Amino acid sequence: MRRAAAFCLVALLMVTGCSSVTAESPAPAPPVITTFPAFDADRARPDRGLVVKAAGGTLSKVLVYAKGRPVAGALEPGGTAWRSAWPLTPGTEYTVTATAAAPSGPTTVTMGRFRTRQGTRPFSIASVSPLPGETVGVGMPIIVTFDGPVRDKAAVERALIVAATKPVEGAWRWTSDTQAVYRTARYWSPRQKITFTAHLSGVRPSPGVYGTADHTLTFAVGRKQTSTVDTRTHRMVVRRDGKVAQNMAISAGMATTREYTTTSGLHLTMEKGNPVRMVSPGRKKGDPGFYDVMIDHAVRISNSGEYVHAKNNVWAQGRVNVSHGCINARPDQAAWFFATSLRGDPVSITGTDRPLEWNNGWGYWQLTWEKWQLGSALHDPAPAGGWVQQAPPPGLP
Repeated sequence: MRRAAAFCLVALLMVTGCSSVTAESPAPAPPVITTFPAFDADRARPDRGLVVKAAGGTLSKVLVYAKGRPVAGALEPGGTAWRSAWPLTPGTEYTVTATAAAPSGPTTVTMGRFRTRQGTRPFSIASVSPLPGETVGVGMPIIVTFDGPVRDKAAVERALIVAATKPVEGAWRWTSDTQAVYRTARYWSPRQKITFTAHLSGVRPSPGVYGTADHTLTFAVGRKQTSTVDTRTHRMVVRRDGKVAQNMAISAGMATTREYTTTSGLHLTMEKGNPVRMVSPGRKKGDPGFYDVMIDHAVRISNSGEYVHAKNNVWAQGRVNVSHGCINARPDQAAWFFATSLRGDPVSITGTDRPLEWNNGWGYWQLTWEKWQLGSALHDPAPAGGWVQQAPPPGLP
C-alpha cells in the first residue's frame, strides 16, 4: 500500500510538473471622453468654444450640432483633442457625439448636450466699408465699426477674416475702441473678389457682452487706377493699369495759411458728389476769405476738406496755385476723373510742406507697413517680432 501511494504521488508530481498555467491579461480599458463645457451645463461661456478630449485613445469622429446645423471644428495633431473653429452662439443648445478608440482595444461613443449662456448686451457690427458688392480701387481699406467699445481687441481681431482670390499680406489696426481697419502691405491685385467675414457669434469683447451673429460681405477690386499730383509743376497724371489715361493741368492750395495748403502724401479717394457744397472753415459770412459755393464733380481725398474737383479757372491751372487747398481741374477733365474714380483709388500728392496725417480721412498708406502692424492686437512688437500665435482664448483647457 505504501509503495502504491508513493508511486501515485510521484506520478501526480510528474504530471503537474509537465503542465503550464497561463494567467489571463486584463482587457484593455476603453478610452475616456470628456468635453469642455461639460454635458448638461446650462450656462457655458460662448467665447471659450468647445473642446472634446480623449484619454487612453484617439478620437475618430466628433459631430457637433446647434439648431440643426453642423458646428465647424478640427482634430488636433495626435487625435486626442477636437476644438471648435470659432466661439459658440450665446443662448444656444449644442449636441455632441464623439467616438474614440483605444489602440487594439475597445471603442467609446459618448453623446450629450449643453447650453450656452446669454449675454447681458449683444455686440455686433454697426457699419463696414466697402459696401457689399461694391467695386473699389487697389488701395481700398476695410473699415469695420462696432456698435460698442471693445476691451478684448485680440479676441475680436481673431474673428475677423479676409480672403482674397489673389492673396496679399494684410493686417488690422485699431484706430479706436470701436473701429478696426484692414490694410494690405501693398496694393490689392486688380480684378479680383475679396470676402470679409466676422465670426462674432460668441465673441466676448467686454465682460458680459457677446456677439450674437456672424457678418459676411463680398466686394470686388477693379482696374488699377493711380494718380500723381505735383503742386510745383501744377500737373496731375492719371494712370490706368500702368498707362497714362489723363494728363491734367491743375491748381492746388494757395498755401497762404495751413488750412489753404494742400497736404502732401498718399491719399485715397473716399467719396464723390456732384455738386458738393463747400464752406470756408472757421469763417462766417462777412469775414475776409469767407466762401459758400457749390462745386461740380468733386471727389473727396481727405477729411480736412480736400477734393479733386471742377473749376473754370483755366487761367491758373498749370500755372499757379490759387485754391483753398483742393486740387481743381478743367471742368471736362474733372468730370472724367469723377466718372472713372472708384473709392480707394490712390492719389499721391507732392510739393507742399504740409504732410497728410495718417488718420486724416483714409491716409492709412502714410504709415510704413512696419508701423501699421504695430496697431494690431495680435502683433508682438518685441525684437523677435512677428505675429502672436492665434491660440484658443484664455481659459480653454
